[in-house]
Amino acid sequence: MTEEIKQDGSTILSSTSEHVIPMIFNNLCGKNFSGKEYRDYIRNVAPEMGFKPGRIELYRDGRLLKCGDIPKL
Repeated sequence: MTEEIKQDGSTILSSTSEHVIPMIFNNLCGKNFSGKEYRDYIRNVAPEMGFKPGRIELYRDGRLLKCGDIPKL
């Protein structure tokens, strides 16, 4: 099983690990934390992983599972 996070049609992150990619997706969408911690994550960590503000998509084995948004801060 391969899980991917895509932005603008391109795969930014992928893994065959079952829990890593969904956790990162939730981090990027603000589901795992909020406030200053989330803003710091979006400003510092997300760009280092290759993400920018905008729509992201979570895929498993080529099937779209979820969509979310990275806010512009």
